Amino acid sequence: MKPGRTKTTLYAIANRVKMGKKVEKSLKEKNQSAVSQDEDDPNKTPEPYNCTGNFQADFTELCKRNNMAVIPPVVHRARPPTSQSQVESSKPEKGKEKGKTSAQQQQSEAEPDPELLEGEPVEQPPKTFVLKEKFEYFKPSVQVEMENYDKPDTVTEIFIRGWKIDETMMATFAQCWPVMEKLHTINLWNTGLAGETLTMMANCIPNIVNLRTLIVDGNCVEAENWHELISEESPLQNLSLRHCGITDKGAQSLGTAIGSVKKVNMKLISLNLAGNMIGDLGAEHIAMGLRMNRTLMSLSLASNQIKDKGAIKLGEVLSRFPLSHEEVVERRKQFSEKGSPDRNKSPPPSRRADSKDRPGSVRSSSHADKDKKAGKPSGKKKDGKGGKDAKEEEKHDKTKGGKKEKEEKGGQKKDKGSSVGGRSSGETTNKASIAADTKTAGKGKGKGKDKGKGPAVQEVEDAGASDFVNPLTDAADFIDGQLLVAGNRVLINLNLSRNCIGEHGLAALLKAMQYQTTLTHDSKSSGTGLMRIGVYKNKVSTDSEVLAKLTEFMMPKDPFYKPPPQTPDGDSNS
Repeated sequence: MKPGRTKTTLYAIANRVKMGKKVEKSLKEKNQSAVSQDEDDPNKTPEPYNCTGNFQADFTELCKRNNMAVIPPVVHRARPPTSQSQVESSKPEKGKEKGKTSAQQQQSEAEPDPELLEGEPVEQPPKTFVLKEKFEYFKPSVQVEMENYDKPDTVTEIFIRGWKIDETMMATFAQCWPVMEKLHTINLWNTGLAGETLTMMANCIPNIVNLRTLIVDGNCVEAENWHELISEESPLQNLSLRHCGITDKGAQSLGTAIGSVKKVNMKLISLNLAGNMIGDLGAEHIAMGLRMNRTLMSLSLASNQIKDKGAIKLGEVLSRFPLSHEEVVERRKQFSEKGSPDRNKSPPPSRRADSKDRPGSVRSSSHADKDKKAGKPSGKKKDGKGGKDAKEEEKHDKTKGGKKEKEEKGGQKKDKGSSVGGRSSGETTNKASIAADTKTAGKGKGKGKDKGKGPAVQEVEDAGASDFVNPLTDAADFIDGQLLVAGNRVLINLNLSRNCIGEHGLAALLKAMQYQTTLTHDSKSSGTGLMRIGVYKNKVSTDSEVLAKLTEFMMPKDPFYKPPPQTPDGDSNS
């Protein structure tokens, strides 16, 4: 080759190499810029995810955003199949499966079972469960119940079993649950809850509007802050805390949350505290909560460490208990805020005629009659009655009103003198006046003529509601220097089985039940009293007279009790 050509080829090759290097540099710079942009993106705050109500989609997306290595799947809760599903599953499908079934029938006919040859019937495999591998069965999952399986936003119940819920997972649930409109039950069994996760769930519960049942069995929390679940904003009606290691400390906070002088839980209906470590002190704190609470209907304290002292306190709350100093002060405050019902109301028409301190906006019947006489002829004149008769009738009404006022003043003085400490008998008169006012207000409403009676009726209804809510305003008896109030008659189910209660505790419970029956016979407005009580497997022999009396006394009250059928008195011999 010639030297000139070789030079040109070398120059061309060198230029190509240079161009290739430049292209590689530009590509590297582009890649580095792209990588730098990608590295800058994670530092930016991602857009917040708005939950849609589809629990499976929301839960999966939030777990991905939280960079969870393992995302528990959302599955339907396993249920035994119904008879129709079994029949449908047993029917062969059309087309291809016909040949399969015929081949299976031929094989079964050709190869008879040895058990059939021996004459013993063959048991078919059960269809109520499905076999799975061990690790697949125990793998974490979120089981759900749905109102309509075709609609993913109709989840009604959530079940989580046997895997730990940490703070990240609880924060994920706290975002998903409030948007689920149909959710009414949450069941977390043995999920390793801690004090922080329990607080997060308690803060989330008021936002779940339709939530009614919460089951957190098998979660031992050292902080024992279970009272946060039944705060004033909580919508829970049923709470189960079985086998949670609750001691007297946790029972004290729960008793205060159930009811105290300052605040009372108005929504909780059922509370299950079975299988814990609650002793006499804890039972006393729960009894203190029952003093003010008139909403809780079912309480289970089975399998605890309650002895006679705790049973006596519970019996005292159910029958009649003395008010403490704080409760007496609150009682006086309630009556002072409410005032006497006759104080804020206008006097009856017979007393308005000669009342001088009446406001100008209220017009008496006498003034109305005078205006009618001045403007239009009254019906009395047409009937032949003159103005003198009208004046005489007014004077007669005035004299009657004066006598009534004197009688009422005398009656008030007598009530003041006969009241115990200014409380007991005066309360009965106030209650009687409230009842009378409610009756008259109801009559006015039924007629529908007087529109002005509406606000008065509302005030009376509000007063009745406050009386029902706060048991401190009930009638009291002053005995031996103590003010005694009727106990809780709203609780209808109490389970004290498998404790350490002796005969003294059972005697106190029997006395309380007997006292409740006397109160319920007099008036059933405050509740029916205890209808079921469980005291089995305590430190009492089965031959105990107290136990026999208590079971015999409570048996007719049990709504599930069926008396034995009555047999005829030997008429079959004839």
